[in-house]
Amino acid sequence: MSYQIFMDMSADVAPDIIKEGNVGCVPMEYSLGETMHTSYGPEPVEFMKMFYDGQRNGDLTRTSQISPYKYVEFFHPYMEKGINCLYLSLSSGLTSTGQSATLAADQLKEEFPDLELKVLDTKSATCGIGLLLDRAVRNQKAGMSLEENYEALEAVIPKLRCTFMVQNLTYLHRGGRVSAATATVANVLDIKPILKIDEKGELVTINKKRGNKQTLNTLLQIFDNERVTEDNDDPLYVLDSDAAELSDYLYEEVKKRCPNKRIYRSCLTPVIGAHTGPGLAAVCHIGK
Repeated sequence: MSYQIFMDMSADVAPDIIKEGNVGCVPMEYSLGETMHTSYGPEPVEFMKMFYDGQRNGDLTRTSQISPYKYVEFFHPYMEKGINCLYLSLSSGLTSTGQSATLAADQLKEEFPDLELKVLDTKSATCGIGLLLDRAVRNQKAGMSLEENYEALEAVIPKLRCTFMVQNLTYLHRGGRVSAATATVANVLDIKPILKIDEKGELVTINKKRGNKQTLNTLLQIFDNERVTEDNDDPLYVLDSDAAELSDYLYEEVKKRCPNKRIYRSCLTPVIGAHTGPGLAAVCHIGK
């Protein structure tokens, strides 16, 4: 049974994977100051610089969840053409968009009983979804059916590792993910929190360091403890939100450790960056 793979714009993924896999992009909305934007695909570098500079200059940023109606509106033309769909959604631990997509899938099933819209809760975001997309595209090319691919990806989700540092907790506080007291203390003491997306797909703080260098080295220690040492085809991602000086260091260190791996660089999508702010640096990989 043929099918098309989809992601939403909370994902960061190498452009060649999108092209080679004919991956569809579900649009997402976000704001910069008073202006609303819709992301239909990976944003140009120039725009990303403007977005994070806007945050630095005090522009408030927020995002809008996708309603079930919007999902129906998006997927209906594909199913009308007889196309089955596999959609990798942003973690249910971070948003309810996946739930909205599932409601839409149920509604579309009534109209297209012989077709499938499978919604995979990735329990992840940004390059974590990118890692799953890489697998999904390779699985499809290897001949896996939609159901087989869905189940294979589900088995990988517990091994996703997305660990990152932020410059401060202001943006996560605005999004309701940390308390005002925690954010204030961290900002006053110049503490750089280290966070990860856990097995429930939720953000958790796992360490705190002072200064960027100590924090980056702690990220690398975590990577050393959790990375898979044997050869496989899965790539690695080094990610930043307009903080090339941080991700340059991470990239060089990761490259030393994994010289034969595909290592992609990515700038954090504004859909996630709206909640983390500029200066984020991350390593994303499939771990033990």
